[in-house]
Amino acid sequence: MVKSEKQHNEKNGIKQGENGHGRKTRKIRASTRHGYTNEYLSPYGGLLPLVKLWDGLKFESLFSKLYCEPSRETQYGSLFFIKGLLLLLFIGFCRLHHFVYVSEDPMLLGILGMEQLPAVSTFWRYLQSIGHNQSLSLLRLMGVLRERAWKSLGTDHERIHIDVDTTVETVYGFIQGAKRGHNPGHRGKKGLRPVLAFISETREYLVGKLRRGETISGREVARFILSFAKLIPSCVKQVIVRMDAEMYSWVAVKACLRRGYDYIISVKRTRPPFDSERWYSVGRDKEIQYNHCFFQPTGWGKVCRFVAQRIPKERDNDPSGSVQFELFEDDRYKYRIFVTSLSSKPHRVIEEYDGRAGAENLIGEAKREGLAAIPSKKFQSNYAYFQIVMLSYNLWRYMVGFANLNDQKQKTKEDRKETIQNTIHISRLKLLFIAAKIIGGKNRVQINYSSHLSGKERLDRLIHNLDMLRKHPEILNSPTYWHKQCQFPMQKIFCTKTVA
Repeated sequence: MVKSEKQHNEKNGIKQGENGHGRKTRKIRASTRHGYTNEYLSPYGGLLPLVKLWDGLKFESLFSKLYCEPSRETQYGSLFFIKGLLLLLFIGFCRLHHFVYVSEDPMLLGILGMEQLPAVSTFWRYLQSIGHNQSLSLLRLMGVLRERAWKSLGTDHERIHIDVDTTVETVYGFIQGAKRGHNPGHRGKKGLRPVLAFISETREYLVGKLRRGETISGREVARFILSFAKLIPSCVKQVIVRMDAEMYSWVAVKACLRRGYDYIISVKRTRPPFDSERWYSVGRDKEIQYNHCFFQPTGWGKVCRFVAQRIPKERDNDPSGSVQFELFEDDRYKYRIFVTSLSSKPHRVIEEYDGRAGAENLIGEAKREGLAAIPSKKFQSNYAYFQIVMLSYNLWRYMVGFANLNDQKQKTKEDRKETIQNTIHISRLKLLFIAAKIIGGKNRVQINYSSHLSGKERLDRLIHNLDMLRKHPEILNSPTYWHKQCQFPMQKIFCTKTVA
């Protein structure tokens, strides 16, 4: 038999994945067996960086100094319960009953130093014993942690915006403080109306309080503004408070002036006398116009500056062809009026106020993290739980900051503004839900992660930054230390860290 080279040309096959990183797919079928191992496994491997963050910021020592112990004595101590609640919220569970889903997780038990968690009712009884004094203690604790986190991250904002807003939490049953009020989502239902303040530049929680379900008064807004002073980091030189029309009053403006804060507050039920000849437009949109004036409303103790924006109202197309004109010129426009202490042009002031729209997203994110959960019928206990939820919220912000620390150092200021910050839900998927194996031996505990982990570099960077913070406390006093000593080295090792 004669073979033709053209018809019987044998070529050497190319091995698939020869130049890859050695990862081989394990095919799983219906006949695949299952079994068990004696090793400790956990789906919450990202809790290790949280422990390092606590140690780097000296959380336990600060807690022992600042926290006001409740009158009820506990066998485990307040630190155990607060850390347990923070771990639960950090994982993503927002109700105390959810402890049953993580009660056997070796990672959580190892952090708390327990072989078995106490019953859920134990956490509930502790929550029932804390109230307003513990809430204030947690706020002071968050203020000190914020100062340390900003210094360690090199955050040196000299000018910040504080966005203040209220929200409604609908409740059912007999909850103390629940009242019928403004509740657009569930009209006629009882609810609570907490007020929160966020720092726009860092998206972190500054201060807040759980309130009864009624509209906030001007005096309460003034007291709320006066409480900012001890919680703002020392590097801040200028504070701009942005609030909606619900908080518009002279006492609120007076509180800002007393603290030296600038303010932009939306106006309601006030018609300042704007000069009709001073309206101007910006850019190509000639229909939207701006104006400003100085005016002293009735009952106010000082003349203030008011800026306005007027937008033409949309008219529906009349199919008959007849157009009905408005009787007065003002009926053709929709007005947005603000009182402010800023001296910039009106369109710049209103553009700066529009940045406050991000506060709605932050409040919605906080409610999903557990703010909307009402664990008790007792108002003071819910007040304390409110602050615990927001402490967990801020810890997530610091965790993401350390994970992106080296990337942020290499970017310019313009690139930082354009960077999209992930929500806590997305950050939890990237940094927390990581499979881990806990190995013990020779009086040491080691946490191993998969070498095929897609976010291995990000996790290495996060743990490295936190270890540098733990080993070099001088970072808290010198933010420039990161530039000299904390450059992340290229590592060709698996994502494996050891904890003594």
